Amino acid sequence: MPINGALAKTSPHLLPAHQRSSMARPDSRSTKKSMPEVWWRGPGTEAKIHTYTGNAMNTYTGPSYAPASIYILRLQSKDQDTRATVYLHEGSGTSWAFPQLPSDSRVHTLGVGMTSVTLSWAPSASLKRLHTQRSYDYCVLVNRKHNYRNLCAAQEGIRKEREKDKKREKKDKRRKVTVWPILKDWWWQQWDADTELRSPAALRDDYGHLQCACKGTESVCTVSELVPDTQYYFDVFLIDRLNGTSAAYTGTFAQTHEEARPAITPLREGELQWVTFRDGGSTSGEFFSFRPRGWQQSGLLTLQSCGSSEKINVTVSSKGKELSSQAVGENLAQIWLQGSPSYLIHLEKDGTAAPRQAAPGVLKASVKMQASSTYHRQGIPSLPSTLQIKSFNRLRSCESVTLAWMGTEERSLYCVYRQRLGKGGGEKGGTAPCLGPESRSDTERVLCKYFQELNPRRAVTTAVIGGLEPGVAYIFDVYLMRRWGIPIKYSSKTVRTRKEC
Repeated sequence: MPINGALAKTSPHLLPAHQRSSMARPDSRSTKKSMPEVWWRGPGTEAKIHTYTGNAMNTYTGPSYAPASIYILRLQSKDQDTRATVYLHEGSGTSWAFPQLPSDSRVHTLGVGMTSVTLSWAPSASLKRLHTQRSYDYCVLVNRKHNYRNLCAAQEGIRKEREKDKKREKKDKRRKVTVWPILKDWWWQQWDADTELRSPAALRDDYGHLQCACKGTESVCTVSELVPDTQYYFDVFLIDRLNGTSAAYTGTFAQTHEEARPAITPLREGELQWVTFRDGGSTSGEFFSFRPRGWQQSGLLTLQSCGSSEKINVTVSSKGKELSSQAVGENLAQIWLQGSPSYLIHLEKDGTAAPRQAAPGVLKASVKMQASSTYHRQGIPSLPSTLQIKSFNRLRSCESVTLAWMGTEERSLYCVYRQRLGKGGGEKGGTAPCLGPESRSDTERVLCKYFQELNPRRAVTTAVIGGLEPGVAYIFDVYLMRRWGIPIKYSSKTVRTRKEC
């Protein structure tokens, strides 16, 4: 909005200058001259006493010229869409029409966060005059483009941006574009002569939802609801509602902090990872990364929830794109990874579950997880149709029992473990589903065998467990040991040998 203004003196008539005028937008088609030029006729000399070119506020104060009887003010707009306001004051001394700025008129930044910025500025000397203090208000402007040097420029800039927004909305009604998304309805949208003369209380009531847009005479303001890692420009204007004038502080800018990046733990090839969630821990969950080996860039992620009724969700993404998301329970979860050099794994508790009373620090949920590169595989490994172990009563003796369980069409290793309960032991027991072979003693392992059956319906394998004591109850566990993924534990089976044979 650059304006070129010039003030000249001439003679022989006198024109009083104790008036205030507001100029509307210039019309390039109009040929009507300004009033002073129409009134003055006849010979005379003209001398230029002040000139200014720019888009900010400019003030000229000069002594009276004895030979001058007429002062001419010429305004020339270099931009057709421009408005200018002119204030005239006659006499010596300050008119007090404009608010006074302090010697340090800069806006200072007290603190910067991810979504908020705290500002401060030195108070104006105009506020020290108690009889006029109620007519002043500080107004704060936030935008993402640049600082404004006066209120007029800010109003005009916002108006132009809103016109652009309306044009965009007409092209695509589904898209709503706002240059300042946090404070959509700024105070100048309805700023007119009526609002200028309203009371401070009414002004604060109207714009209270805009945080510190027009916040009275406090010289500290915290602007919140900002976007992280974004640069914002802040301007402070001191509004004199009684005279309809304003003064602009020297604005500042600040970059909000970026969001705290969670710690990402790399998963090693085939390493078993335990993830625990406790009360009072991080609400964002746990993050892991995995890079499959080999040119195929394929892998298998297996997870199992342990010892908690709370739901755990796992989300796998790559390059910012979500690939898979599902709940993890006591049953084994398998997620196939293919086509990306790296994967981001996010584990978090389901926030929809009703909170339960528990002491702080108490273990709430645990997940067992493993990631493995799957060389030359084409898909997820098959699982047994059931994880139940069957025993045959007719094949049960005083020293041995016969067990059977379902296998898969892939060649895998099955290991059987036993645990003695004693003659008075009950018929229930067994280890937790999450506990794998690594938690068992070597003395409990009784046999390991490979098995494969291409027909899934006939994939049944048996094992005769001997060397048992008569009339004693034993708990048997079977583990499916695979090349990829964590071992799969079958449901524990309790069998008592015969007392007499």
